Amino acid sequence: LIMAPTRPLNAQHKKTFEKFTRISPEDIILITGKIKPEERKKLYQKSKVITATPQCIKNDLEKGRLSLEDFSFITFDEAHRCVKDYAYTFIAKKYIEQAKNPLILGLTASPGGTYERIDEIKRNLFIKAVEIRTELDKDVRPWVKPIKREWIYVEFPPEFKKIKVLLEEKFKESLIWLKEHDFIHSSKVTKKNLLALQERLSTKMLEAGRDYSLMWAMIRIAEAIKIEHALELLETQGISALHEYLSKLEKSRRRTDKELFKDPRVREAFKTVKEMYQKGFEHPKLEKLKNIVKDLAREKNVKIMIFANYRDTVEKIKNMLKEEGIPTEILIGQAIKKGKGLSQKKQLEILRRFKAGDFSVLCGTQIIEEGIDVPAVNYAIFYEAVPSEIRAIQRRGRVGRQMFGKVIFLLTKGTRDEAYYWAAFHKERKMKGILYDLKEKTSKKTLLDWLK
Repeated sequence: LIMAPTRPLNAQHKKTFEKFTRISPEDIILITGKIKPEERKKLYQKSKVITATPQCIKNDLEKGRLSLEDFSFITFDEAHRCVKDYAYTFIAKKYIEQAKNPLILGLTASPGGTYERIDEIKRNLFIKAVEIRTELDKDVRPWVKPIKREWIYVEFPPEFKKIKVLLEEKFKESLIWLKEHDFIHSSKVTKKNLLALQERLSTKMLEAGRDYSLMWAMIRIAEAIKIEHALELLETQGISALHEYLSKLEKSRRRTDKELFKDPRVREAFKTVKEMYQKGFEHPKLEKLKNIVKDLAREKNVKIMIFANYRDTVEKIKNMLKEEGIPTEILIGQAIKKGKGLSQKKQLEILRRFKAGDFSVLCGTQIIEEGIDVPAVNYAIFYEAVPSEIRAIQRRGRVGRQMFGKVIFLLTKGTRDEAYYWAAFHKERKMKGILYDLKEKTSKKTLLDWLK
């Protein structure tokens, strides 16, 4: 059994097994939720190799349509997802309970940057040994190509600074209140810290009932999270993204949003944003990106991937490049509620056309970071840095597969762009150190030793 988080990645695994093994293609089955339950049950019984999403396997285990008793080997691809209550955790536990001779392999390019996270993955998958390979290892070197890196900096526009000062004043005020009331110990906190605190206090409120100090703390935390997000949009995305976000907050009927817009600094910041939006102000990274892509697109048969965090930014980039006559498509996830999105069928069609060379630039959100088969990309451009070492590794992994590749980082000086880049850099370096340490603690040297 081979599992991966997405249907396209499982389809890719099926093709790989058909190409590189002597197993009959009829015995290699791709299981999806679109196959009727009774039909899936029959397929499980007659196939030798099964590839499927963990959600599908978990569902069939719970309904009694599948037993893992006779499975000799299970692979958990993108194993870094095996934390908390992700479906992998349930399946691994069932496999250990049911199988006669269980054998588990977890695969990931990026397990995480702390001992705690890696230990959680190991526990959840019942992993006993850790193997690490990098592009420098002799058994990997022949199969990967060198990747160059380039850092391109833009100045933070002076016109943006007034908005930043107003929002930062409000942000600091919320943090000072939380510190004075002993909810945090330092005014230097990250969005991740605030979200974790929000979750803890939310649990406390359920237990304590109507506690006014907790209620006010929740309002202050919500304010801080929203202002932090607004600052991130200003520094890394630009005026139009910030305008859309603040417009939604202003129209919101939530108490926290109403409290936020009572603050004169927030109102003044929004007024300035609206004025700049009407004048057509954009982030300088957009113009820089346009010039970079125009230069790269002159190369014959070039393939370029542009990574951006937000769907609106992706749309803006596509429209800008198309105006320059550069064939560009976007790849985003499926629709959220009434928002924009692409069906899985449409996603696969766009990927097929990109591989075929129908267009030269693919711009996308997080969906293009993980688990899609784009074997030959020349350039990967980070429109913004990401603080997660997992996402940074996944993005870079799109280049250097079959040809020399280059990764270009667009960074705004003195902003979260730089901070996020270095955060991911240090986390990745720490992660490699942890993995080498864990590897040395096990006596087996290779995967083959474990299979023996």
